[in-house]
Amino acid sequence: MQLNVRPYQTQDCSSILEIVNYNINHTTNIYEYLPRTLEEQIQQLEDKLKKGFPILVSEINNEVVGFGYYSEFRTRPAYQFTIEHSVYVSNQYHNKGIGKILLSELIQLAKKQNKNTMIAVIDSENQNSVVFHQKAGFKTVGIIEQSGYKFDRWLNSVIMQLLLHP
Repeated sequence: MQLNVRPYQTQDCSSILEIVNYNINHTTNIYEYLPRTLEEQIQQLEDKLKKGFPILVSEINNEVVGFGYYSEFRTRPAYQFTIEHSVYVSNQYHNKGIGKILLSELIQLAKKQNKNTMIAVIDSENQNSVVFHQKAGFKTVGIIEQSGYKFDRWLNSVIMQLLLHP
């Protein structure tokens, strides 16, 4: 399996959309109810790029199998050194190290951009993601109970943090 990680291009968006909409429709990984349109997904990613944030895609045999990015955690000026990230891998490619590589690349880019803190907001039912982040050095710093409602139940958010320049 030859994995290539590279910067996002607009033509990657339909593959990214498939991954995103799978997660919206079938998991509590994304606290949204309705699938996104291609136009909505393109706009969301373009907004991140315009603000100077990176978006990476991973591909195998020229097929996009995962993506990751980070952007502002909050918009007030004092939060400018804190970022929140997301990493998603196509369901068929879980547990192959793709997410680890994407997250590692994002961490390195964040350090180069002089960011100080990387935040992960994870649904508490997604224990695989919690463990994944722990292995990457993230620590749980809080749980927000009943912060989301999806699939007819209340969901809790786990807040995890990585200090980039400890």
